[in-house]
Amino acid sequence: MEFLYEKRVRNFFLCFVALCVFQVCFMGLSGLFQAQVLRRALMERELGAASYLLDRGVPSTVLASAWNHREGTEAGRALLEKIGHTEQNRNYIMLLAEETSVPVLRLMAAEGILFSAILLLCLGIFLRGQERMYEKAEKIIAEYAEGRFDTHLWKGGAGAFCRLSGQVEQLALSLQAKGEAERKAKKFLQDMISDISHQLKTPLAALDMYMEILSGEAENPETVRTFSQKSLASLERMEQLIQALLKMARLDTGNIVFEKKKCFISEITMQAAGELFERARREQKEIIMEGLPDACLYCDPEWTGEAVGNLIKNALDHTKAGGTIKIAWERSPAIFRLTVTDNGCGIAPEDIYHIFKRFYRSRSSSDRQGAGLGLSLAKAIVEGQGGTLSVESSPGEGSAFRISFPVS
Repeated sequence: MEFLYEKRVRNFFLCFVALCVFQVCFMGLSGLFQAQVLRRALMERELGAASYLLDRGVPSTVLASAWNHREGTEAGRALLEKIGHTEQNRNYIMLLAEETSVPVLRLMAAEGILFSAILLLCLGIFLRGQERMYEKAEKIIAEYAEGRFDTHLWKGGAGAFCRLSGQVEQLALSLQAKGEAERKAKKFLQDMISDISHQLKTPLAALDMYMEILSGEAENPETVRTFSQKSLASLERMEQLIQALLKMARLDTGNIVFEKKKCFISEITMQAAGELFERARREQKEIIMEGLPDACLYCDPEWTGEAVGNLIKNALDHTKAGGTIKIAWERSPAIFRLTVTDNGCGIAPEDIYHIFKRFYRSRSSSDRQGAGLGLSLAKAIVEGQGGTLSVESSPGEGSAFRISFPVS
C-alpha cells in the first residue's frame, strides 16, 4: 500500500472507496424498495382474492383461516395446477416479477450508469492531473539541463514520485554546485590572467627600455653595469610577482594542504627574517625579536614562515631609516599570538579596511615597487590554517599586525 503515500493517489483511492460505499448503500436501499414493492403486490392480490370470495358468499371466518393455513393438500395442489399457478408456469412467475422488479431494475440501471459516469469522471480528472504534474516536472528538469534553477520540483512526501523528485532535486543541486564551481574557476582564471598581464607590464616595459639602452651603449662599461643591475632588479621583481601569484592561485583553488606539526616559533621567525636582516642593515633599520625561545605552535612551518616574512617585508617597506621592526610572540591557555610592530608611517583610516585586498596599494604609500600581494597572501595562509590576521594602526605612529591561532 505504499502507493497510498502520494497525496493525489490517496485522494483518488478515497474517492473510489466512497463511491463503492455509496454503491453498496444504494443496492441495500434498492433491495428494501424491491421488498416493499413485492409486499404491496402480494397484498393487492390477497385483497383481490378476499374481495372476490366474499362477494361469492364465502364466510369471513373461512377466509381468515385460509390466509393463516400453512399445510398443503393434494386437492389444493391439484387446483393450483389446474389454474396454472405452479413453478413450471413461467408466465405467471414473469408476470409477478414484472410487477415487482421492473421498477427496481430500472432504478438500479440508472444508478449503475450514474456510478460509472462519476467513476470515469474522477479517473479522468486524476489522470489529467497526473499528466499535468508529469509535464511540469518534465519542464523543470529541462530547465535544470539548461542550467536554470529558478523553479524546483516538489519537496516532502513519501510516495514513489516524491522520492523520485527528491533524487532529481539532489542531482539538480549537484549540477548547480558544479556549474557554480566552474563559473568561479573561469572567473578566477580570467582575473588571474588579467592580474598577471597587468602586473607584468611595468617590469617588461622597463626591461625593454633597458635592453635598448644597453644595445646602444654597449661600449660604455658604466652604463652597461648600471642598466644590467636594473635589468636584474626587474627580473627579480617579475620572479617574485609570479611566485606570489602562483601561491595565491594555489591557495584560492584549495590545492595546498597545510602539513601542520609542532614547531618552535623562534625558528620560524628567524627563518622568515633571515635575508631581511641584511636589508634592514643596509636601510639603517633594526629588527628585534622578543618571546620565549621554547614557545611552540602547531602549524605548517614553511607557509607560516612565508606569512611572517611578508609582514616583516611590509614593515620594512613602510619604515624610514632609523626605524625599528619588533617581532613578539606570547602564548595563553587559549590563544597563541604573534605580532609584527613597526614605528613607520602607519596606515590611513580610509586604507585600513582595504590593505588585505589583492593588489591594493595606498595612494600615500611610499612603496612603489610592491605589487600589493604580500598582506593578501599572509592573510590567506593564516586563515587557511584556522587563524586570524588583524591590524591596528594610526597615521604617523606605526602599525601592528597580529597573527592569532587557537591553542589545540
